[in-house]
Amino acid sequence: MPLFAAILEYSDDAERRQQVRPTHREYLRSILEAGKLHESGPLADDSGAIIVYDVADLSEAQEILANDPFAQEGVIAGAQLQQWNIVMSKNGQ
Repeated sequence: MPLFAAILEYSDDAERRQQVRPTHREYLRSILEAGKLHESGPLADDSGAIIVYDVADLSEAQEILANDPFAQEGVIAGAQLQQWNIVMSKNGQ
């Protein structure tokens, strides 16, 4: 399946982000267990995050992102979603 990278920019409401983060992480665990999450993590300065979805197409990635508690609770101020092709990786791809 293709990979789609979501590059997220968080809103300025750090307190709200901390309140919603546990639910957001539960959601990420659920899509990981479903085989739809390749990897994810916040940027080092906590201004946003990168989430890589392993899904059938762009519409599925958009749906998964839209259902993320961070999206539903207004934590995400902006998002770019692009198909991503791995050319080289530490894992030998």
